[in-house]
Amino acid sequence: MYVYDFDQADSNDTARLGGKGAGLARMTAIGLPVPLGFTISTEVCRAVLDGDGLDDAVWGEIVAAISRLEERTGRRLGTDSGTPLLLSVRSGGAISMPGMMDTVLNLGLNDRVVPALAEWSDNEHFAWDAYRRFVQTYADVVLGVDGARFEQILTTLRAETGAADDSALAARDLETVTRQFQDHVITSGASISDDPMVQLRSAIEAVFTSWNNPRAIHYRSISGIPEDMGTACTVQMMVFGDLGKDSGTGVCFTRDPSTGQRIPYGDYLPRAQGEDVVAGIRNTLSLDSLASQHPAVKDQLDELIETLEQTYTDMCDIEFTVEKGRLWVLQARAGKRTAAAALRIASEMVDEGLIDRNTALLRIDPASLDQLLHPSVDDDAEGHHPLAVGLNASPGSAVGAAVFSADTALEWSMTGEPLILCRRETNPADIHGMTVAAGILTSHGGKTSHAAVVARGMGIPAVTGVADLEIDEDRRTLT
Repeated sequence: MYVYDFDQADSNDTARLGGKGAGLARMTAIGLPVPLGFTISTEVCRAVLDGDGLDDAVWGEIVAAISRLEERTGRRLGTDSGTPLLLSVRSGGAISMPGMMDTVLNLGLNDRVVPALAEWSDNEHFAWDAYRRFVQTYADVVLGVDGARFEQILTTLRAETGAADDSALAARDLETVTRQFQDHVITSGASISDDPMVQLRSAIEAVFTSWNNPRAIHYRSISGIPEDMGTACTVQMMVFGDLGKDSGTGVCFTRDPSTGQRIPYGDYLPRAQGEDVVAGIRNTLSLDSLASQHPAVKDQLDELIETLEQTYTDMCDIEFTVEKGRLWVLQARAGKRTAAAALRIASEMVDEGLIDRNTALLRIDPASLDQLLHPSVDDDAEGHHPLAVGLNASPGSAVGAAVFSADTALEWSMTGEPLILCRRETNPADIHGMTVAAGILTSHGGKTSHAAVVARGMGIPAVTGVADLEIDEDRRTLT
């Protein structure tokens, strides 16, 4: 057996299910609101990487799992009437590698399904935005189409319409963008099948092969993760944080990952999908904003935070979506933290009776203690006048020459000169530049964006979401 519904899987078998699959099984078992789905085991990944692809037996299990999912959700994959079933296809290794492997969202869309999605949601803007997102990510991840052109199309249209971000575009604008995206795919010599099952098979294979993309290999190298583990793949019913004012998405930690303080820490973004938060393309709101907009949901999230800490006996990193006022949890895992936070969390969890002293000691990486000796800025120093203020994503201070691309950072690092990587936002492809930087600075993104999470895990000082900062990566200027 290679395919496991969340409610049938062994939540302790991270080697087979990966961290994400095991976590979804665990949360399902304790009754948390998890969208239905299934996990394809790491054994299949290793077979795909050996060049065997998805064999007929595995594909048969996947087809059967889709049938069960349709029956249990009352939705249909590829339907042009009724309620469409859209899927997320995500990676998930036994050891967390944030953003290093690939994801495909909104899978199952085509020209026939979009009208049905618009009718179900009563939101044409949402339907076309979902289609735009699918074409963009599928073309990039599965077909290898150059993603820069997609961003150019979006940037041009935002400038022409005066839209601050993609959420401010009209439905007709999103339809125009989607058609331009499709034209770009065709001129690149590729095509996207209208058959959702063909889309699914290709996406699963692409997620498995992303185990060996350059950024994942680099991350494993610097993190000491074995090359032969492989990743699992989770296929899950999509829930939508971009359906309207009563919807949104967020990422939170059960404790502050920078200091270890026992307070929820995270970001919330109304009318957005989860990738918008971690990608840092829009500046996020605090969890207090969630409390003011949806107090009942915030109360439920607080209860969920307490439940997950008791279940994991550790600080957790949680991804959640609010769909029309209903809370869904998409992922929970042990969260990355600074050395100072790790010490405080371990000590306080002993005092709280969650873990014993030996467990606390084993949670502290001796090599990370060097972070505690990092210099910091003296706010009371004479002549200390900040030019701009952002989010304290990862503690410490750093001085260096400003560089505006990961490739430049890697090249200049050979001279031994300290560097500050300055980006509008970072993405997983920047990992080789982030690891050689003395510090990271972004004009967009929140406390749980890609730059923040990776910098904290590596002990690199980072300031994110500096709203007054304009970074022109083409001209290599910072204003």
